[in-house]
Amino acid sequence: MTWVVVERVERVDRFRRPAPSGESRSEAVLRAGLVDIEAIRAWASAAEARIVRELHSVTSMPEASIAAATKSSTNAASRTCDRSRTLDTAVGFGDALATGSIVTGHVDELTKAASRLDPGEQRDELFGRCEVLLADAQRSTIGQFATTLAREVRDIQADDGMERLERQRRATTLSMWSDNDGMWNLRAKFDPLTGVKVSNAIDRTLDALFAEQTPDTCPADPVEKQKHLRALALARLIDAERGVGRAGAPEFVAVIDVDQPNGNGQATIDWGIDIEIPTRIVGELIDTGAAKSTAVVVRNGVVIYAPGNMNLGRTKRHASRDQRRALRALYPTCAIPGCGTHFDRCKMHHIIWWSKGGLTDLSNLLPVCVRHHHKIHDGGWNVALDQHRQLTVTLPDGTIMSTGPPTRLAG
Repeated sequence: MTWVVVERVERVDRFRRPAPSGESRSEAVLRAGLVDIEAIRAWASAAEARIVRELHSVTSMPEASIAAATKSSTNAASRTCDRSRTLDTAVGFGDALATGSIVTGHVDELTKAASRLDPGEQRDELFGRCEVLLADAQRSTIGQFATTLAREVRDIQADDGMERLERQRRATTLSMWSDNDGMWNLRAKFDPLTGVKVSNAIDRTLDALFAEQTPDTCPADPVEKQKHLRALALARLIDAERGVGRAGAPEFVAVIDVDQPNGNGQATIDWGIDIEIPTRIVGELIDTGAAKSTAVVVRNGVVIYAPGNMNLGRTKRHASRDQRRALRALYPTCAIPGCGTHFDRCKMHHIIWWSKGGLTDLSNLLPVCVRHHHKIHDGGWNVALDQHRQLTVTLPDGTIMSTGPPTRLAG
């Protein structure tokens, strides 16, 4: 096996040098080089999966080790762990990946297909079809294999339609992020019934706004033009529903850090905006009532002023909007060291658990992502927070991770 990979590497290495003078490599030769490169990648992915499998046995947080070693994000590391688990379960796929008869994308599609099925019988049935699925993967492109898997998933989920609709409702999801161009992105999946309602509402708004004329911002390409108009229609639909100055108006939180001078003898103010909006525009939105503003004052990682009641005791189990706003001023992401999950996707964890008499007070709350919340409640992780919000995490194997008071402002 190894000598085959070595031969491929040696052949690929020849492409790092120019073709002999007066000659050019044929398309067939270049395509063969690409085949070798993909086979090398597949072999490396199979080896990576084995390393990750061993890593799970020696550390409680393999994702952090993977992210540090590969200079990647924890999300990418989680996908690597998912791929390793798939190869552990999918008989034959690991060997096929190592020999290059399938590529990493085939394994990732199988991982995604399994995630659409309920744990237990449904996933077991999918992996029970591995012999047939592997034969299909070996003769198919990644896209063709994805189509096959979609058909298999539908077959496993076959029922009168209502159970499938319930699964689709549970799978409803929406993600928001800003890209490198400063554009705010939205990606969502809805069950068909909800999707029809959303689509019809957008279409009605689009027809009402742009039936006779379209804005100058429209792209010339007809497909891109339609996408642009639908985006504008969605934004207008939300504006119409919200209304200027109503409860749905966006809120900008000004985090004032009295320990960080801005160079002019004044405290640093961070508006907590993770997308690029000119400060003048923010001011105009607030002045016109189209947005609201709130100030939170912090010192050395501790909130010293925030509007609202920060200590709810045992009167409420879940953190209030005021408490979440204050914590967001301190933590842009999950509080566990090395985790990049955005604050808005975190749960508010009670340091002293609610079930053990813990209070819903700011000093007892910590933002953690779903994965780390599960580690704390079910994986034996212990977290402690001192009066300066210095965090100590003790893992089941005795490993201790600690951080000083939070210093980054909300972003």
